[in-house]
Amino acid sequence: MSPIEFKGLVARVTGAIASRPLDANLQAWLNTEYAAGSEGYTGLADACRAGVEEGWLADREAGGIRYGRIFKALPDTDGFSVDVVHMNNIAGPHHVHPNGEIDLIVPLADGATFDGHAAGWCVYGPGSAHRPTVAGGSAIVLYLLPEGAIEFKKHAA
Repeated sequence: MSPIEFKGLVARVTGAIASRPLDANLQAWLNTEYAAGSEGYTGLADACRAGVEEGWLADREAGGIRYGRIFKALPDTDGFSVDVVHMNNIAGPHHVHPNGEIDLIVPLADGATFDGHAAGWCVYGPGSAHRPTVAGGSAIVLYLLPEGAIEFKKHAA
């Protein structure tokens, strides 16, 4: 797997979702069309694991979280930026999604969850905010941001 091949896998998904609103319907569609265990999900999950292991994904580290933006919002990815994080029983920094966020959740440990979601997809709508949290072990999360928009803000605990 290479970054170019990885971009091709991601572009299959972004091409299918580019015109859809980021909402519960999109989350349901992704969890049907790219359900955990399906060929599409498995291809992306395997690529994320390989990229993290090889060091070209999540190539930075801060506060116990490995992270990195592999692609800015590009025409090749239908205007979505592509980031990958590797987290282990930790909460990340609070942030806002001005245009929404789409997350592919790849548990590395049995029972690991991201914001309470097991293997699969989670969609946050425009204007949503959270403190991303992995519990129950280690997980990789690929996230797609329309126009690459994300705002980190201090948030009272």
